[in-house]
Amino acid sequence: MPDTTYIKLALKLAHQGLGSVEPNPMVGCVIVKNGKIIGEGYHRKFGGPHAEINALADCKKRGNSPAGATMYVSLEPCCHFGKTPPCVNAIIAAGIKKVVAAVKDPTKKVAGKGFKILKKAGIEVIVGVCENEAKELNAPFFKFAKTGKPYIIVKWAQSSDGFLSRTDGKRWITNAASRKDVHKIRRKVGAILVGINTVIEDNPMLTARPDRGRQPLRIVLGKASKLPRNCYLLKTAKKWPVYVFNGRNLNDVLVKLGKRGVQQLLVEGGEKIITSFLKQKLADEIIVYISNEKLGAKGKVPASQVMVNILKNEDCRLKIFNSKIVSVQPIA
Repeated sequence: MPDTTYIKLALKLAHQGLGSVEPNPMVGCVIVKNGKIIGEGYHRKFGGPHAEINALADCKKRGNSPAGATMYVSLEPCCHFGKTPPCVNAIIAAGIKKVVAAVKDPTKKVAGKGFKILKKAGIEVIVGVCENEAKELNAPFFKFAKTGKPYIIVKWAQSSDGFLSRTDGKRWITNAASRKDVHKIRRKVGAILVGINTVIEDNPMLTARPDRGRQPLRIVLGKASKLPRNCYLLKTAKKWPVYVFNGRNLNDVLVKLGKRGVQQLLVEGGEKIITSFLKQKLADEIIVYISNEKLGAKGKVPASQVMVNILKNEDCRLKIFNSKIVSVQPIA
């Protein structure tokens, strides 16, 4: 089989780590010997063994020796001590003869150093197979490494006739499947941002549910003095911190969040906050949940013209979800 086949399999494996490995990148690995796959693995959890280590362990579990085999990996193997030892050491010790990688690790700690160590040990290295796909898979990781700023996901829900909220006392516009999908997104991001008006009107928790381990930072734009004393954010602040930014310069906020290590930011604010991010072209990805319900006179806060026009924007990744179907699927 061609190298692309195994790298695409590694990328598919890598995607299984979504929501569990962040802020680490999703990485998959396939080990092939004599034309047969003898081991597979992916980075399963932040702080846990990397994809290469899991693939080597899978070889052992299957009763296969990786000596003389080719390793296909979706990202350059690490060469530094972090939460785990360097993967390059394990690769060399296992007797791997060739490493085919999709893309170079963009971080300063690696940035080609892993490949140099492997080559020095006599291992053949090929880089760049399915490179674009690999960068797309870990777009937030690559942006943060390059700019030091978070990858911005702007999300909103609207009725089919373009309203962002309702006046009939019902809370939701979209359905349970859409809300479940939102919690998957919350699970992978480093922070969630809303404006002070959203806190006052909706009293959100801004957590990923069900509560399993790490939670995103909760960010509010506005004056801390305006936070309602009985709001959920303050009630739960001891367990999950809340950060309030009074400044209006969004770029300054992003710089500060970057310094805190926030690699992905989910913007869930109301019309004003969302429009601000869109006007300044800060969104890297836009996710829209569209209900099949027309609200008409029951509608409140119509989507701004900026929000409507941005649906045609080709400068960022755009996913439009139709919330009326049970299994939420992208339709555009």
